[in-house]
Amino acid sequence: MEHFIRPEGSPPVNNYSHAVSFTGPMVVVSGQVPVDGDGNPVGKEDAEAQVRQVYANLITALEAAGSGLEHVVKLTVYLTDLDDLAAFRTVRDEYQDAEHPPACSLVRVAGLVHPDFRIEVDALAVAPSAG
Repeated sequence: MEHFIRPEGSPPVNNYSHAVSFTGPMVVVSGQVPVDGDGNPVGKEDAEAQVRQVYANLITALEAAGSGLEHVVKLTVYLTDLDDLAAFRTVRDEYQDAEHPPACSLVRVAGLVHPDFRIEVDALAVAPSAG
């Protein structure tokens, strides 16, 4: 996997890569929301708690597919409130390698599937242990 964090001539980044190239089987992770293993919403008014639950769910899904956060090549983040961006970045930076960050898109949305959800994240990763 090769990370192109800031190719010459590209704009500055905040802990993401402009591009990531890789070979191997791809893992596509559906949008993960702040719901625990029993299906209960987490952190109704707590953006950081919601982001932590989303990352826990990402880890679970990736591991089931033979991958992990270190093999994520692209994240798409959906926030209902851009004031939650700081909470997202704080938690993201705890989980992701700053020297090899994935490519990332962030979208502000009017709402998510449940009115208490503040964040949803989907991912593309490589599965190095597959095959």
